[in-house]
Amino acid sequence: MEYTQLGRTGLKVSRIVLGTMNFGPQTDEADSHAIMDSAQGAGINFFDTANVYGWGPDKGRTEEIIGSWFAKGGDRRERTVLATKVFGSMAAEGDSTPNQDRLSALNIRRAVDASLKRLRTDHIDLYQFHHVDRMTPWEEIWQAVEVLIQQGKILYAGSSNHAGWHIAQANETAARRGMYGLVSEQCLYNLAERRAEMEVIPAAQSYGLGVIPWSPLYGGLLSGAIRKAGGAGGTSGAGKGRSADALARRAELREQVQRYEDLLAEHGLDPGETALAWLLTRPGVTGPIVGPRVPEQLESALRAVELKLDDGLLAALDEIFPGPGPSPEAFAW
Repeated sequence: MEYTQLGRTGLKVSRIVLGTMNFGPQTDEADSHAIMDSAQGAGINFFDTANVYGWGPDKGRTEEIIGSWFAKGGDRRERTVLATKVFGSMAAEGDSTPNQDRLSALNIRRAVDASLKRLRTDHIDLYQFHHVDRMTPWEEIWQAVEVLIQQGKILYAGSSNHAGWHIAQANETAARRGMYGLVSEQCLYNLAERRAEMEVIPAAQSYGLGVIPWSPLYGGLLSGAIRKAGGAGGTSGAGKGRSADALARRAELREQVQRYEDLLAEHGLDPGETALAWLLTRPGVTGPIVGPRVPEQLESALRAVELKLDDGLLAALDEIFPGPGPSPEAFAW
């Protein structure tokens, strides 16, 4: 397994990040534990979750599954760089009690303690703001984070789904307080969705943040969706599932996806593994998040780390899915 620094921190993390959002809703506890054991055994040490994962009435369930895995011992926690998130409401359905969501100091304080309890650990390595809170000033957010760091409950703070100017605003505010600021940004970024290259990734690089792409396969679109959906027509019975849903949501990309699959078929490459390998070539990227529901998906992600894409293939991929170009030139006519 390859490792890299998480932004400007001293943490060394695996180039593949184990996403756990399927643990609970789609993968039961026993299978989730088996996947985490396999991931750690293969050298993946960076696990990502969120307090709301489990969704609906089971919010928090994913953290509980990770916590029960840690409780098995065997240095599982000590060998894991653990990341979780705060923002979404943790209130029970029908509960209108305020201050159970967003990034107020009160909710951050409550959410950290609740996550620590579910995760059965005494600290979180990377505590991420799941979304931008336009109602809470950064001064308040950083004041809460500073206390948590002093208490030893978290080590670093990161962001998710933040624009480039949010990253700048957050870190300039932190600098005025003499704080470290954000050390990572978790953003939507993949071969078919490259808008993050315009401002988010340049901002992250400028401020020394690691970049953790989510949805590296664009909801299954880049995993061989047309082939899985039954070919160019995409209407066979095999297409009733995630791949067909991805094609329906992004119908405007069908021609590009077909060219992508045809290109990789010529090279004998797997589309999903190639999409992950492509992200590993991108400047500033720490590692993509993979969210396996079954062991085979984890095995595919591990193969992607070993896959080396030559310059000719990278250029061909750029032709199919061109990026926006560098800023500010990309904004010009």
